[in-house]
Amino acid sequence: MEYFINCNTSTLAPYTTPLDRLRAAHLYRRLDFSASVPTINNAINQNAGSLVDNLVNQALASPVIPAPAWADWTNANYPDDDDLAGQMRRAQFEEFSIAYGNALLTNGLRDRMSFFWSNHFVTEIDVYNCNQFLYYYINCLQRNALGNFKTFVHEIGLTSAMLYYLDGVRNRGNNPNENYGRELFELFTLGEGNAYTEQDIIETSKALSGYTETGEEGCTQVTFNAEDFNTENKTIFGQTGNWGYDDVIDILFNERGNEIAGFICKKLYEYFVHPDSTGEEGGNALDIINGMAQTFVANNFEIAPVLRQLFKSQHFFDETTIGVIIKSPFDLYLNMVKETGFGYDDTTVINMIDSAGLIGQQLFDPYDVAGWQRDRQWINTNFIIGRWLTSEMFLQRFYQDNAEQFRDLGLALSGNAGQTSNNPDLVAKPIIDWFTPKGLLTDADYDRAYIAFRSDVDVNYYEGGTQPSWTLLGWETGPSQVYLLLRHMSREPEFQLK
Repeated sequence: MEYFINCNTSTLAPYTTPLDRLRAAHLYRRLDFSASVPTINNAINQNAGSLVDNLVNQALASPVIPAPAWADWTNANYPDDDDLAGQMRRAQFEEFSIAYGNALLTNGLRDRMSFFWSNHFVTEIDVYNCNQFLYYYINCLQRNALGNFKTFVHEIGLTSAMLYYLDGVRNRGNNPNENYGRELFELFTLGEGNAYTEQDIIETSKALSGYTETGEEGCTQVTFNAEDFNTENKTIFGQTGNWGYDDVIDILFNERGNEIAGFICKKLYEYFVHPDSTGEEGGNALDIINGMAQTFVANNFEIAPVLRQLFKSQHFFDETTIGVIIKSPFDLYLNMVKETGFGYDDTTVINMIDSAGLIGQQLFDPYDVAGWQRDRQWINTNFIIGRWLTSEMFLQRFYQDNAEQFRDLGLALSGNAGQTSNNPDLVAKPIIDWFTPKGLLTDADYDRAYIAFRSDVDVNYYEGGTQPSWTLLGWETGPSQVYLLLRHMSREPEFQLK
């Protein structure tokens, strides 16, 4: 991407310097959806290796969303009245959306990764239109988010959401449907045009046939029907036999393991490190991706070892990687909640999910099978205005609900200055820097932010000599000033970065 050139030359060697605030915040913004002031303060001076191991271990141990009461409902479980049935489906969908939104806020790397995979193994709820299928699809993403990628590929292709979305349910042996076979190679494992042929797709589609049994009721899990399976010999990547679904996955990973590793590690790199993975401007991104891919293959396609290696590395913590990724809508809102520490409830969560949909990221419903394209796509003319207005709306709601939490945030961030100073610039700067990866670009930008912070207080209130009788954030206008500063910050370009 031309506006952020990747010139990072650091390696995958471990980063051993104790973490400063800049890098602690960077780790949590990328590995999670950011973190609270106490969490970042606790990470300062920690060793990156031990902290990353703890965070990965927590992710591996995180429980999945419990099965809702309707997890196995088919159409037969809904009322015959179409209006009532529609109301129930919408209520269930909202219930599960809130559950997943809360998981994104609380489950750290595990659901950062499940969210990543939802944009890799893409399905669209509007296509299969079944809450049961949605639950089991997300369950598959959560269970496999940091697990074995080969197992993941095997399981995701048999979810009813995927079988309906990519026409596997219509893949019959006497009339093969190539849709899933094509996307299995092009989008899920190898990359477009990489190490497969059109004939490989045709033969693979025959081997994937037979998962067509849908039962008498709609919204019934898809199962295998031997009568619809193609029993001919198929040749896939040079291997010939009467292959079935399991064989396809085995052959794919046995014959194209290095290509799979390179493709997946490139996507991980672009998502977690830098959108430019070419290294054309002097960086060594390709070397990093190759190193990650070697780790992936050496660990039999386990995802967690690759993430540990990446997040512990000098390359990840190099200053050139900080603040070069544009926040997605979900990053924008979830970061705000976690970085402020403001109180929220399920209504806040669903409102943020709805707002994300308005600015280009509709939960459970990406644009198409290629998913959200991220980065610059998030900030076209319409979306950037929506980002500003919705951010301001949430800040206003937080202020209306509890203005004092703005004072508390200001005191937590400004430290000694907030406790003792009536100098607005000294109080405002650490607040500004907290919400931007590397601060604002110019002194003039800081000056404008300082003006926003001062705007609610008469200039005479700042007079008091060297021994003021009051402190700025202790004044009655303290909460309002922090609120006005955050409103100003939400429109700054640096606020849109992570």
